[in-house]
Amino acid sequence: MDLIGIFLIILLIIGIFVTIQYNKLIKLKNNRENAFADIDVQLQTRFNLVENLVKTVKWYASHEQETFQKVTEARTNFLNSNTPDEKIESNNMLTWALKDLFAVSENYPDLKSNENFLQLQNELSDLENKIASARRYFNSATKEFNSYTEMFPSNIIANIFGFKQWKYFEIDNEEIKETPNVEF
Repeated sequence: MDLIGIFLIILLIIGIFVTIQYNKLIKLKNNRENAFADIDVQLQTRFNLVENLVKTVKWYASHEQETFQKVTEARTNFLNSNTPDEKIESNNMLTWALKDLFAVSENYPDLKSNENFLQLQNELSDLENKIASARRYFNSATKEFNSYTEMFPSNIIANIFGFKQWKYFEIDNEEIKETPNVEF
């Protein structure tokens, strides 16, 4: 076997190695994007549900405009979001607004016993659990991708092709890490 043959075999081995590593990175990236798509659906459902909740509360508490404005602003930001980071931020805004909304509803005993409000409250509670589950899966997919881009030798391939670390879906502020209290 001559020197050119050995060189071609080495190039072939390197090519196969790079291809395998690159394909693994793509698979992990797609897995993360799929995980966020699930969160995105849940968040969209949440924002739609909250809109109905706000309408119900507005009927009882029409003078609480600041609270309703916060919810509307969070929903608008979500609808105009293009990236997972922007959607995560609008989710955090909504969580704050929900805390205010439920605080307002405490002042209206008739509202707390309204059947429509109670149903929306239960749906929101169920949806919060689904979002938490989807967020855990998303963060797991993000961790797997980030780990792979840090480990040798896949980190070399990740750097060559421009794969970067991604953020987790975390709630920014300690105060809003608590699930909104939807118990009445």
